[in-house]
Amino acid sequence: MTTSSFNADVGQTQFLQLLVSQLQYQDPLQPVEQQDFLSQLAQFSVLDGIEQMNLKFDDMIRLESLSQGADLVGQQVRYNSAITGETLTGKVDEARIINGSLIASINQEEVPVANIIAVIAPAAA
Repeated sequence: MTTSSFNADVGQTQFLQLLVSQLQYQDPLQPVEQQDFLSQLAQFSVLDGIEQMNLKFDDMIRLESLSQGADLVGQQVRYNSAITGETLTGKVDEARIINGSLIASINQEEVPVANIIAVIAPAAA
């Protein structure tokens, strides 16, 4: 999950500074058309809207990851140990997001969910 480097507050400030500079330094004999300013404002608004949508999408992906992790908690799984490289079995005690990745706590080891290779069905009673 990456976040954009665009900051809406900085972007708005820069846009207003650019607008003031354009007005201040424009050629009085050939002024910039109002339509050009409106076009620039519309483009900025679209960019800001896309940024806001991306932030919401990041939140949605994070929530989906946590939901998937919650489904694993309490489950017996087979996984490749990031420490030893062995294929081990253990119960998922906790799931959390660390640095944008879903991590399961199994046998006191932090295991990336990508290392889980199977969920083992409980034995029939």
